[in-house]
Amino acid sequence: MPQTRSFPRICIALGLPDVPTLLDHARREAEAGESFFEFRMDFLDRPPDGPDAIRRFLEEFPDCIVIATCRRHQNHGKFNGSIEEQLGLLERATAAGAQAVDIEIETAEAADERLNQFRGRARVIVSYHNFEATPPMDTVVGRVMRVQADAYKVVTTARKPSDNMRVLAAAKALPKHRLVVLAMGELGFPTRVLSPVFGGAFTYAAPMYAQGTAAGQVSGHQLRRLFHVESLGKSSKIYGVIADPIRHSISPAVHNRAFQFRRLDAVYLPFLVSPAYLRDFFSLAERLPLAGFSVTIPHKQRIVRYLDSVEPLARRIGAVNTVWRKSGKWRGANTDAAGVTGPLGRLVRLRTASVLVVGNGGAARSAVFALADAGAKVTLVGRNPDRVRSLAKVCGADVILREQLDSRHFDALVHATPLGMFPHVNECFFDGRIPAGVVFDMVYNPAETELIRRAREQGKAVIPGLEMFIEQAQRQYEIWTGDAAPRAAMLKAAAEALDPKCK
Repeated sequence: MPQTRSFPRICIALGLPDVPTLLDHARREAEAGESFFEFRMDFLDRPPDGPDAIRRFLEEFPDCIVIATCRRHQNHGKFNGSIEEQLGLLERATAAGAQAVDIEIETAEAADERLNQFRGRARVIVSYHNFEATPPMDTVVGRVMRVQADAYKVVTTARKPSDNMRVLAAAKALPKHRLVVLAMGELGFPTRVLSPVFGGAFTYAAPMYAQGTAAGQVSGHQLRRLFHVESLGKSSKIYGVIADPIRHSISPAVHNRAFQFRRLDAVYLPFLVSPAYLRDFFSLAERLPLAGFSVTIPHKQRIVRYLDSVEPLARRIGAVNTVWRKSGKWRGANTDAAGVTGPLGRLVRLRTASVLVVGNGGAARSAVFALADAGAKVTLVGRNPDRVRSLAKVCGADVILREQLDSRHFDALVHATPLGMFPHVNECFFDGRIPAGVVFDMVYNPAETELIRRAREQGKAVIPGLEMFIEQAQRQYEIWTGDAAPRAAMLKAAAEALDPKCK
């Protein structure tokens, strides 16, 4: 019988509707190298078939470890039977070879003495789930520990960034890796990577070709290949990106590939942060601690007020996309500016160029100040004329109304709005003629936006957003590490993230 601490770091949670489908996914995962599984018998149309599925799987893959779970409907599972029937199924599962059983705290408290039937035959994991919030963790841990068990699992729902840290800190409550802690939902995703680093026994993942059993699960393949969960330790540096939304970001793919290429002990995570919780995020950043992070929509301007020091260009722009910690202070820079002038300067002579910038947010501000510093004559246009005029006033640019564009032509155009960004891929600022010889779209997802597609059709020279993304990401990497960035590896990772066919 393996001890809890010897379990692999990643447990694949399988919740499928019938035994053939369950076994098919379990086999595919095992053949891909996974060895640790949770069989959710309550997900089956016929839960009593679950023990036989476990037996058949372990006969075929005897070196694998299976946790049997049959969560009742009253406790957010799918099993409609009584506690007696639930425990009877779990007992049959251990007889079929399951090495552990997961029993929710509500059942464990109601039938504490019945848990003795599992002792000596399988590890008993007592689990607590909160699908609404993250309550005081010491109270929850104290509750589950009142039941004698081999391990405990506490799963909550993150409502703000700092909930991640409260959950992770709880992993230290028990010695010898006897506590599994996770926060559900996209906001709680960092805990799925970092829980084992903070002393958690293991983390849960979805199978590669089916949905997971809880919000926020990603595949074990992704946890292993992208985030290198198995090799992370207490000395690993933590970086990330903050945004809202965050799901579309390819930054984790790009920066993790760069770290792995250079063999750095570091990981880069996505952090979902709404504007209302930007201050709260810094509580998480301090305690993790984060070594640095990227900043994108909608935080590039708001972040400035929370930093101890901001580089002069970023201060003039009023927007920061790169943050790092040095001597205990949070410092900010803007690498978006170089991300614009670098690629564009290879096609036009910026010192004498006329450039139309579309937009009025943080990305547009970066472009306008960078281009003006390079000597370009900048004209601004956007969907909100008042905000366009406000930006033009502070940076010395000209202003043009959208309806006046038909009579104008510019050497280059820089599109700096979210129009055309995934998932709204059919949107475009221009309905007809694009008034520039070179078209630069700062949107990088999808790789070819509607604007870039139309520009190609009109015979324009184009700069896809990926060029800017890689340029600014390179500079971020160099700020954080002090070393040259592996551009080719980062570009390949970005292309693969945007189009899996590139792999």
